Amino acid sequence: MNVMNIISAELQRLEETKTFKYETAIESPQGGRVRVKGKEVVMLASNNYLGLSNHPVVKKAAIEGIKNYGYGVASVRFLCGTQDIHFELEKTISKFVGTEDTILFSSCFAANEGFFASVINEKLGFEEYKDVLYSDKLNHASIIDGQRLCRSEVVDKKIYNHADMNHLEQLLDADKNINYRFKFIVTDGVFSMEGDLAPLSKIVELARKYNALVFVDDSHAIGVCGKSGRGTPEAKGVLKKIDVITGTLGKAIGGAAGGYISSSKQMISYLRQKSRPYTFSNSLPPSIIFGAKAAFELLMKDTSLVTKLHENTAYFRKEIKNLGFTILEGEHPIVPIMLGEAAIAQDMSAMLLKKGVYIKGLWFPVVPKGEARLRAQISAALSRRDIDDALNVFEFVGKKMHVI
Repeated sequence: MNVMNIISAELQRLEETKTFKYETAIESPQGGRVRVKGKEVVMLASNNYLGLSNHPVVKKAAIEGIKNYGYGVASVRFLCGTQDIHFELEKTISKFVGTEDTILFSSCFAANEGFFASVINEKLGFEEYKDVLYSDKLNHASIIDGQRLCRSEVVDKKIYNHADMNHLEQLLDADKNINYRFKFIVTDGVFSMEGDLAPLSKIVELARKYNALVFVDDSHAIGVCGKSGRGTPEAKGVLKKIDVITGTLGKAIGGAAGGYISSSKQMISYLRQKSRPYTFSNSLPPSIIFGAKAAFELLMKDTSLVTKLHENTAYFRKEIKNLGFTILEGEHPIVPIMLGEAAIAQDMSAMLLKKGVYIKGLWFPVVPKGEARLRAQISAALSRRDIDDALNVFEFVGKKMHVI
């Protein structure tokens, strides 16, 4: 059969089953309210947790970056793509998350791929070796893809049930007499489909007991979790106790692009030599470097945006439940509103947009079958009126569709 015929048939199937993902063009800057097709709507689908994507301080810094250092660097880091500002941002991130050093990537996806492929696949002085990765069942796709790049002959990959510390300890204990070179416990800090936080204090405890290293992707937590926004480690009382932290600049920290790995000086120095996404990708442009640095500095001076985010989240979670919707409990600004079927999620998302609320549905294979949902994402950019207006629309649409 012709390749295009096969592709066309699959696209048709996605549309018929209402699992086709449509892109909606936004005609304004990101914010608590945005413009879609000339109409202003409340934004509940953005990773712009702190409202920094269109913050005047961040925008001014980005413009200064272009004025002083140009539009792009036109090179990778080890050739001529390293400017002094790259080192400055790396130092700023290290200070914020509590590690010795940091390395920048084009995205956290690239960071996660670059970490596993470079650390696990290298012999590092061992003629014969085997490593082991203990990975949470619901870890992000970038972690899964990064681990797929690791050669099967040099690594054992073991999946523990989501946030199940008894299962994780069973796996660790069963392997305690195996002479692995590296042991990594790998987890998201915040799981993006569920909005729950990893039990990092227990993970750190198990890691110390079984001589393992802890790897945390904190992309949905940096700037969001903890009193000062330092992420899941702060929220769970293990700040400065995580061996490897990866994160993004593309969510709460201005929402543009870029990722990072923060760890020991030795680990970061090694990654600068061995990580292929770092070695063979252009370094981040000055506008992003300046903007992200301004965002971190803003957070280190003033935590009011973090406080407002937590207050907005608590209010929305309480009131959406009062309307009769079923949500997954938690404290994170990701609030999954459970609907069950993909068609309901897609139809409800479309109707909400028509009535003034921008929110997206998630369904299989992104989430398990029968667990389709709308994923509300709360922001410090939202006023109380914005949230109340959104709740009123949810009530109308929920009753109209017989969801509540």
